[in-house]
Amino acid sequence: MSTGLIALLDDVAGLAKVAAASLDDAAGQAARAGAKAAGVVVDDAAVTPRYVVGFTADRELPIIGKIALGSLKNKLVFLLPLALALSLVAPWAITPLLMLGGGFLCYEGAEKVWEALHPHAAHHDADGAGAAGQDAAQFEREKVNSAIKTDLILSAEIMAIVLSTVAAETSSFWMQAAVLAVVGAGITGLVYGAVALIVKADDVGLSLAQNGRPAASLLGLRTPSPGAPGGADRALAPVTQAIGRGLVKGMPVFLRLLALVGTAAMLWVGGGIIIHGLEGFGLTAVGHAIHGAAVAAGEAVPAAKAAVEWLVGAAGAGVFGLLLGALLIPLVHTVIEPLWRMVTGK
Repeated sequence: MSTGLIALLDDVAGLAKVAAASLDDAAGQAARAGAKAAGVVVDDAAVTPRYVVGFTADRELPIIGKIALGSLKNKLVFLLPLALALSLVAPWAITPLLMLGGGFLCYEGAEKVWEALHPHAAHHDADGAGAAGQDAAQFEREKVNSAIKTDLILSAEIMAIVLSTVAAETSSFWMQAAVLAVVGAGITGLVYGAVALIVKADDVGLSLAQNGRPAASLLGLRTPSPGAPGGADRALAPVTQAIGRGLVKGMPVFLRLLALVGTAAMLWVGGGIIIHGLEGFGLTAVGHAIHGAAVAAGEAVPAAKAAVEWLVGAAGAGVFGLLLGALLIPLVHTVIEPLWRMVTGK
C-alpha cells in the first residue's frame, strides 16, 4: 500500500514537473510572439488616444475602459477561436492571411505618411462639427464603437502574428490556445494601461503646474497642517510645478513622436511580413538584398554590428513597406472602397 502511494506521489510529482515545464514553455513562446507583434502594439497605443479627444476629463478613463473591454472581447471571444480553427482546418492559409494583414499595415502606414504631407483640414473640421451637433452619449458610443472596430483589425494582425509564431514552435492545440490567450490579454492590458497614462498625463501635469500641494500626496509624503511653517509641499512645490509644466508642454510632442514611431512600426512590421511571406513562396530576391545590405553595414561598424544589422534590416523592410503601401493606396481608393460600398450599401 505504501509502495503504491509512493508511486502515485512520484507520478503526481512528474506530472507537476511536466505542467511547470509546459507553463514555462508557454510563457517563453508568449514573450517571443508578443515581441514580434510589437510594431502593431506601438501603433495601437499611438492610435487610441485620439478617440478621447473632445471629451471632458472625467469621461476619458471610462471611455478607454470601454475600448479595452471591447479589445479583449475582440481577441478572446472572436479572434482566438477563429485562429485556432484556422490552425486545425487550414494551417496553409496562415501565411497568406498574414501577408494580407501585412499589406493592410503597409497601406495604413503609407496613407499616414501621405496625410502628413497633405493634411486634410476639412476632414478634421467635419469631425469637430459632428461632435458639436450630436448628443454627448451618442457621440461617445460612436467613438467607442469606431475605436473597437479599428482595434479588431489591429488585433487580428496581432493574433495572426502570434499564431504564425506559435504554430512554428508547437503543434499542441492547448499550447497554442494558451499562448494566444496570454498574449491577447497581456497586450490589451499593456496597450490600454499605457494609453490611460498617456491621456491623463497632461491633467496630472496641469494640476502640478497650478498647485504644488498635490505633489506630496503623489510622492507619498505627509501633508503639513494648514498654517504650519515650511513642510514638504512648500519645499517640493517649485520642483513639482516645473515637472507639471514639463508634462503639459511635452505631452503634445510625445504624442506626435508616438504617432511617428507607430507609423514607422507599421511599415517595418508590414514590410517584414510580406518579405518573409514571399520567401516562403520561393521569392527571395528582396529578402536577400536587404539581408546582404544589413550584413555589409554591420561589418562596416564592428563595435555595434548586431545593432547596425538590425537597424538596416528594419529600415529596409520599412522602405519596402512604404513603397508597397504607396502602390496600394490608389488600388484601395479606386477599386476596393467602391466595391465595399456596393456590397455594404454605405
